[in-house]
Amino acid sequence: MFTAPVPTQGLNHLGIAVASIEAARNFYESVLGAAFEGDEVVADQGVHVAFFRLGDGPSAIHLELLEPTRDDSPIAKFLAKRGPGLHHVAYTVDDVAAALASAEQAGLRCIDAVPRRGAHGADIAFLHPQSTGGLLTELCQPAAHAVSVHS
Repeated sequence: MFTAPVPTQGLNHLGIAVASIEAARNFYESVLGAAFEGDEVVADQGVHVAFFRLGDGPSAIHLELLEPTRDDSPIAKFLAKRGPGLHHVAYTVDDVAAALASAEQAGLRCIDAVPRRGAHGADIAFLHPQSTGGLLTELCQPAAHAVSVHS
């Protein structure tokens, strides 16, 4: 069915849509024992992002809580339609532009035609849930490797 692999290095993070980071934070820190690693606003995407880590070392899992900063943001629309919960799964790639090209070559429907800047200065691109078994999939090139041109 698919003609080319999309080269991933592993799980980068799980994106979780929340109405309020402040309200959700207690659960992740107090109940799950997650360590808060910081937050930032990605203005062009209309989202406030908070980062948490569960565990240490190579088995650590990173969570990205996503709170809308405006009513027309993708996260606000997601929350209105589906409520809080798992928004996306992100996979680390060495070259997001090349991974995006591989996804297109494999016949996957891509939301982004070119990579864009995401949280932590990473280059990112999304694959449409209709092509990935119903789950929004993010390709994420960490900032240390980010060299893509953005539109």
